[in-house]
Amino acid sequence: MKPLVFLFIALFSLASFSQNEVEQVAQMLDDWHQAAAKANDEAYFSKMTKDAIFIGTDPTENWTKTEFKAFSKPYFDKGTAWEFIPFERNIYVENNLAWFDELLNSEHMGICRGSGVLIKKDGKWFIKHYVLSLSVPNEKMSEIVPLKAQFEKSFLEKNQQKSNK
Repeated sequence: MKPLVFLFIALFSLASFSQNEVEQVAQMLDDWHQAAAKANDEAYFSKMTKDAIFIGTDPTENWTKTEFKAFSKPYFDKGTAWEFIPFERNIYVENNLAWFDELLNSEHMGICRGSGVLIKKDGKWFIKHYVLSLSVPNEKMSEIVPLKAQFEKSFLEKNQQKSNK
């Protein structure tokens, strides 16, 4: 009987630990989004690793933390960065690694999806990689694709030229 009690306690402890980690990640992500909404660049960028990557909605937006910070500076300086309000989120934790996806509501972009990878260092979670994407309902795809066709044609030609060099 004692081995079963021990097994139950061990499994319960693991589940509690995992749930606690998920809650910590969720709180960190909420704080990160809140820092942007309040245009607090110090709080916002402190939640990212030194070598973090931010991928935005535009195909040209694949930034290192330093590049993203430079791009974002005028927004934070004006005191009006951006506000994304999470309303659905899935978080997965394994040891010192977490990954997530979230649906976000924003006034300026509508519903978006964020996803990313976090690592835990010195007891704190940090964003290592974040991807922001627009959500497009499947039934609207045929209307959207033509709107971006010219840009994408030029973008692909430019990138094809780069890869031929």
